[in-house]
Amino acid sequence: MRIAFFFAFASLLLASELTGQSVENVLIHEWDGAGYQPCEPAIAICPNNPSKIVAGSVLSNVYTSADTGKTWTRDILASPLGVFGDPCIVAGRKSVYYFHLSDPNGKGWSSDRLLDRIVVQRSCDHGKKWNKGVGIGENHPADQDKEWACLSADESRLYATWTQFDVYGSKDEKDSTIILFSQSNVKAKKWSAPVRINQKAGDCLDGDNTVEGAVPSAGPNGEVYVAWAMGKDIWFDRSLDGGKTWLDSDIRAAKIHAGWDQSIPGIGRANGMPVTCTDLSDGMHRGRIYINWTDQVEGEDDTDVFVAYSDDKGDTWSQPIRVNNDPAGAHQFFTWMSVDPKTGGVHIVFYDRRGLSGNATNVVVASSFDGGSSFENRIVSDTPFVPSGNVFFGDYNNISAVGGVVRPIWTRNDKGRLSIWTALLNF
Repeated sequence: MRIAFFFAFASLLLASELTGQSVENVLIHEWDGAGYQPCEPAIAICPNNPSKIVAGSVLSNVYTSADTGKTWTRDILASPLGVFGDPCIVAGRKSVYYFHLSDPNGKGWSSDRLLDRIVVQRSCDHGKKWNKGVGIGENHPADQDKEWACLSADESRLYATWTQFDVYGSKDEKDSTIILFSQSNVKAKKWSAPVRINQKAGDCLDGDNTVEGAVPSAGPNGEVYVAWAMGKDIWFDRSLDGGKTWLDSDIRAAKIHAGWDQSIPGIGRANGMPVTCTDLSDGMHRGRIYINWTDQVEGEDDTDVFVAYSDDKGDTWSQPIRVNNDPAGAHQFFTWMSVDPKTGGVHIVFYDRRGLSGNATNVVVASSFDGGSSFENRIVSDTPFVPSGNVFFGDYNNISAVGGVVRPIWTRNDKGRLSIWTALLNF
């Protein structure tokens, strides 16, 4: 396994130091002691006006900024279908969309209708006001979970993918998980009947053998790309006609040797699920597909961030490229990626423990301007934090990049109190 990654790792040895230039941090939200603690943040920069940014976090927080992220306003998202976490923010030139899980009875885990559909709410004023929301994929008693979404390159269509559990947490071998896809026009009111796009089903235990991590990405000419994890593999599927038809056989894009359900000291589970993005810029790598994930190739005490790319619409993939450029032995985890649609820059955010003792954790953004061949690693958190393992820390962070404006978003855990942060990173 070491040999497979040798050349990708060796190419980064000459740049093994973190860039230490100060990056301004902005506190978006600190838990006030009431309700769910904020985590699993998502963020989106409005493509036609980068001063406008919308973000969200568990359970129903929505944040807006009108000054590129320097100051923020917080509100609570509400819907008759309920708002139950897993926020995903998608920003277009005219509308912003907030995808989340459902809780139509408002009773949380005590209701059998919890997670009975995916919900999308639309805003036409950069997140100040939202419609009541529309359900996608209702199929009770099955559970709909771990959704993500994107706009087509021409912003005429919305694409959503997620995992359907026959019964969440079931040990029955007859119960399974599948990846579903649905699409809508930009009004997001009417969605197509969900179609299954994965060939091999997973179990319902919410672990390595569950199919999860489906993040759709639009290509420049109507393509839709999706990757997800199952077992020790990252699988890839595509549609070349805007989601109407899909491959007969999924493509194995990469190995994930430790599985996606990884263990990090002080955190517990830290998923290494893949994130899929496509270069929509007019640069030399236009159309290149990227998949980003974490793995423990060198053992459970060394988690690393990887990226692979394809220039033939996913038929073949590069060898995994190691994104974090430190010597072996430290944990880098909870990764997410954004490809700037104007510059083609690849920006990846992750937690990083290089050079720190114990469970102390920093936040790093790695950026590539050569199509993912090499990455500059930059520490973006002002100070490290030491997570408390008895607090739910969420399953992901997020990052958005438009025209050189890059805004990572992450959760801090300081003595059991969670807070949401961003950094004002510009290229």
